[in-house]
Amino acid sequence: MKHTYRKIFTIAILTMVVVFGLAAQAAIEQQNVVETPVEVEVVATAEVATGNQAEDQTSDDADGILYMQEEEELARDVYLALYDIWGIRTFANIAKSEQQHMDAVAYLVSTKGLVDPSAQSAPGEFHNPELAKLYTDLVAQGSKSIVDALMVGATIEDLDIYDLENFIAETDDPDTIAVYKNLIKIGRAHV
Repeated sequence: MKHTYRKIFTIAILTMVVVFGLAAQAAIEQQNVVETPVEVEVVATAEVATGNQAEDQTSDDADGILYMQEEEELARDVYLALYDIWGIRTFANIAKSEQQHMDAVAYLVSTKGLVDPSAQSAPGEFHNPELAKLYTDLVAQGSKSIVDALMVGATIEDLDIYDLENFIAETDDPDTIAVYKNLIKIGRAHV
């Protein structure tokens, strides 16, 4: 009986932390969001400073950029699905932010001469089979309860930050680093 109360208490505290975090994210995000045009300006400055180095890095960074574009799409689409299921406005707000993340990565896709894998994709449709399965799994998990939906949101943000940090460690391209660092900053505001 004591363990049951401890579990309930732990879940209640965790839920409160996640709910308050998600509720506060909209206000924080308004302060921390750097709109895509500013990101474009930072990236354009980095390109001028590096000359042809950006071209050399394109092939090395292409897989990471394309993966991050679809991962940002995954985040947007999961949040939209959770909003449809639960009607929690915060999910819709974060989905809008994830669209801005997609726009920032789309800038990299465009400047590197890559083909955007999410350009013609319907919601929940991905070229990467791992991301397609993850989308299905996350939506299924988030459909179980509001607490599960909030946990899915936290999982998405943790995964996104983890992947961005790994891709930063693998590149020397200042454009890519600038965009990824900005996405990490914004992503931390969601958690």
